[in-house]
Amino acid sequence: MELTLYQIDAFASRLFEGNPAAVCQLDGWLSDELMLSIAEENNLSETAFFVPAGNGFHIRWFTPEGEVDLCGHATLATAYVLFSILGYKKDRIEFDSKSGILTVTKDNEWLVMDFPAQPPVSCDIPKEIIKAFDIVPVECLKSEDFIVVFEREADIESANPAFEQLMKLDLRGVIITAKSTRYDFVARFFAPKYGIHEDPVTGSVYTQLAPYWASRIGSKRFNVKQLSSRGGELTCEIVDDRVLISGKAIKYFEGLIKIEP
Repeated sequence: MELTLYQIDAFASRLFEGNPAAVCQLDGWLSDELMLSIAEENNLSETAFFVPAGNGFHIRWFTPEGEVDLCGHATLATAYVLFSILGYKKDRIEFDSKSGILTVTKDNEWLVMDFPAQPPVSCDIPKEIIKAFDIVPVECLKSEDFIVVFEREADIESANPAFEQLMKLDLRGVIITAKSTRYDFVARFFAPKYGIHEDPVTGSVYTQLAPYWASRIGSKRFNVKQLSSRGGELTCEIVDDRVLISGKAIKYFEGLIKIEP
């Protein structure tokens, strides 16, 4: 069996920036075990698999550790493959996923993802988070992930968390964020439970961050920087109970996987 595999830098306009994702086109689903093995072999934060489904596609995402319910950058990468490599003619793609229907619209070089908002709620700061960071946060919330708010942008840039503490938490990962002088806000994301110490750019966290920052600064549209070593820029906008997350992407490579029976 031969499968085409693409590696795409998502939330990037140049190679070696943004967040790399693998994308695998399928005619029908493989076993979960085989898809996980492919994701482990790719050794990227996410591998997306997609199959045709009705007028759109069904999409699933695997980290090297297991399947996840939502992944923004690998969805963006998959849409880029369909629009820019496979010649998908419409300007809107509909993905059926474990998080419901997700759409991606092409707007010149930008790809606009329409995701459900996940507003966070305030919570006590877990002791593991206090132990993981040198600076005590000013606020903590939770949704799919813990959202840890710090006072200054410099606190986000310099953070060097103790990952063994973050692995003890019961949610997917930990987002750290602060207001910015250059952007509306900045963020970083850690998910060591899923084999991802730090994710370069994480589309799905903005379904949580956009509602949070809207409640704090009164805006519904944000220019954002994720401050990983690779870095990535995006915009996000709240529209009713959805978040529109926009970014660019570029192909790094295209190849074949040959799997012997």
